[in-house]
Amino acid sequence: MAECRDAGLTPLGAYFYQFRDENTGEAAGVTGTVVLAESHLAIHTWPESGDVTLDVYVCNYSRDNSDRARRVFERVIAAMGPEDRVEHQVVRGRLPAEV
Repeated sequence: MAECRDAGLTPLGAYFYQFRDENTGEAAGVTGTVVLAESHLAIHTWPESGDVTLDVYVCNYSRDNSDRARRVFERVIAAMGPEDRVEHQVVRGRLPAEV
């Protein structure tokens, strides 16, 4: 949540769930969400294949939060240190007019 706060977003709460292998009981992937006043961050991991999905979704209703979302995304990616990455950026909602 610190990454969100440091980027200028407002965390309201978080929930993370650690999956366990049904046969061995060992830790497996994680699914987690951080609810933001501006929307949410969601992460899902698959350690058995080395995959992660990360979604940083922000509302741009009263201000353009795009750069804040990008900062959070880059901080989480840097912390995970992936060998490869595939990105898709989607601008959602109407951005406020420039003044």
